[in-house]
Amino acid sequence: MVNETHNDEQIQKDVLAELKWDARVSPNEIGVSVKNGVVTLTGHIDSFYKKWAAEQAAHRVRGVMAVANDIEVKLPSSSERTDDEIADSAVRALETDALLGARKLQITVSGGWVTVRGEVEWNFLKNDAERLLRRLWGVKGVTNLITVKLRPTPTELKDKIEKALLRSAELDARKISVDIQGSKAILKGTVRSWAEREEAERTAWGAPGILQVEDRIQVSYS
Repeated sequence: MVNETHNDEQIQKDVLAELKWDARVSPNEIGVSVKNGVVTLTGHIDSFYKKWAAEQAAHRVRGVMAVANDIEVKLPSSSERTDDEIADSAVRALETDALLGARKLQITVSGGWVTVRGEVEWNFLKNDAERLLRRLWGVKGVTNLITVKLRPTPTELKDKIEKALLRSAELDARKISVDIQGSKAILKGTVRSWAEREEAERTAWGAPGILQVEDRIQVSYS
């Protein structure tokens, strides 16, 4: 129990340090607690983008098993934007993207929360749309309901993902296996860090037609 407590204390210090390191975050507004490797973030910040950035920063820290993001987005009254204004900004932001502009994505805004719907050919386009929307001023959250068209067969998907893993200089692909169930990729094996685990998952998401990635990869720090 002493070792667990010490580890949690060290993780808390490292998360706080990572928050200070990340220029996108306001660390003085964020509280950090850790129990058994699970990090809980609390506090109030002025943008959804900062909330998301804080979560990503916590995930980068060695030893973090999961992150509970309880940070609340509260805008100063002088900076509040109407749903119409946010919707207009969202549409214009998507239109300015050369790849997303022609996809005719649908935007709905309620209470500052943006919901985006539509269909794209690649998962990276789905992620790009969300990235653009969460940066908009006044946005309090984003629900991404964009779907990705299913194209290759499971065998083709497995082959594409395995070859992509082998190409990655950041991964030891020999320790990662790939199973395909319909449009879902299941990753198994071991990696040396959380960053490598995220890289493997990102690689799997890059395959055309993948709608879900189940990441069962274990992080072994030994």
